[in-house]
Amino acid sequence: MTLILQYLHCLLCNYYNVPTALTPHQSLAWKYSSRTALAKFHSTCSPLYKSKSAYYDILEVSPTATHSQIKTAYYKQSFIYHPDKNAGSEEAASMFSQISEAYSVLGNKALRRKYDRGILSQADLQGSSRPTSRESPASGQQSGTRHSPSVGATQQNIFDFDAFIRSHYGEQLKREQEIRQRREEIIRKKKELVEDMKLGRLKEISCFIFFIILKYIILEITF
Repeated sequence: MTLILQYLHCLLCNYYNVPTALTPHQSLAWKYSSRTALAKFHSTCSPLYKSKSAYYDILEVSPTATHSQIKTAYYKQSFIYHPDKNAGSEEAASMFSQISEAYSVLGNKALRRKYDRGILSQADLQGSSRPTSRESPASGQQSGTRHSPSVGATQQNIFDFDAFIRSHYGEQLKREQEIRQRREEIIRKKKELVEDMKLGRLKEISCFIFFIILKYIILEITF
């Protein structure tokens, strides 16, 4: 039997439980859990900073990863779940927030050491500064900005990451936008063609009926 090892997301407090082995059916059923089931699960959940490897799992890196590897993973995951690429998706917004939280810890040497030793606290997260210019994906003038985990990305996170997107993925996003616009234009033209064909067919039928009636009238007059 195939099992899926995943962190179950508590919808009541935005924390992730310990990784749980689920069957595909159980994994799907979790998305539609009742309020009672969520409340029961909530009693067992714990914040990410108390886990042993959740931050590494979220960024998809090894606990032995270098700072450069962590930063690269952060760029990759943030690009995938960035709110601008997933408009209206609560799941993507939540994941983006978790990715930001993971990088705020693993991208900070002092916090990463505390996390690896299992002594990281909520106060450490709330009182920590965001990564400096050497660590931030943007231009890095935000060294004094405070960061605290929350559902969805903060406005400051989105602004900073937009700067990174423009500088590193501007051309790719432009191509994606052009492809999307061309696709929409093709769909629009197809709809117009179908409407024109329907209208043309209607005209043909109308003309046919008109000539039948005209012929009948002529025959009546003749005889």
